[in-house]
Amino acid sequence: MKTLQELLDLLHLKKIDDQRFEGQNYMTPWGRVFGGQVLGQALNAAYQTVSEDRLAHSLHGYFILQGKLDLPVHYQVETLRDGKSFTTRRITALQENKAIFVMAVSFQKEQTGIDHQVEKPNVLPPEVLLPDQKQLEYLQKKSPELYTMLTAIRPEILEFRSVEHIDPTSHQPTRPERHVWFRINSAATQLTQAQQHQILAFASDYNLLITAVQPHRGKIKREQMFMASLDHAMWFHRNFSLDQWVLYAIESPSASNARGFANGKIFSQDGALIASVSQEGVIRTHPVN
Repeated sequence: MKTLQELLDLLHLKKIDDQRFEGQNYMTPWGRVFGGQVLGQALNAAYQTVSEDRLAHSLHGYFILQGKLDLPVHYQVETLRDGKSFTTRRITALQENKAIFVMAVSFQKEQTGIDHQVEKPNVLPPEVLLPDQKQLEYLQKKSPELYTMLTAIRPEILEFRSVEHIDPTSHQPTRPERHVWFRINSAATQLTQAQQHQILAFASDYNLLITAVQPHRGKIKREQMFMASLDHAMWFHRNFSLDQWVLYAIESPSASNARGFANGKIFSQDGALIASVSQEGVIRTHPVN
């Protein structure tokens, strides 16, 4: 995807009736439906069933089966509650009449109340960093297949700039932390906050789970590692626009029993905490001989 409109078209679902919707797939190089896609599409389905004065404040999803790229994804929305302040929806994503993903979303009317947040990490700003694609150019000769795969993973409309040096071939263990700036490579001031939420949900699935692998470099073979998301949760704290840089500060406090767990905080460049994310996923490995 090279344009903002292509990304919006992917996330915006065809309405079948008041509670059923259909979506197409982002053609991933790894041959499975991208988790961020179903997160964003399920959120779009839910948004189509609530009034415009409600914004999502949290979502909790479970990935049940791997999605197939050659089949559309159908979304069924259930109305759980329409309250005075809060609205709740449950969404089931299906292929071949089997649930591949389920998610609950809570919406809220804008209200006033207490306000505080943690500080944004003090890291290098995006203006002095190279785009990830540029940081990976050294792989073109060293490992051309890996370079092609890594640069094809992310749509061109999203630009990522990693604070820590990217070296997927390194066998040197590092702390389970990473900081990544990202934004939309297009003016997005015309987008609604609901659309911003859907794009952020899509982008939030990048960089999370791989952070749990960083302390284990040298012990496992990258090419023999299987990773897949199990669940994903998000909380939207403050309004934002993704045509401005945001910082994804990620840490993995635990990995055990073939699962990795990661938390992320997303800050605007001026320091506002706009969202929080948590994810757990399967990480199966073969030890290096």
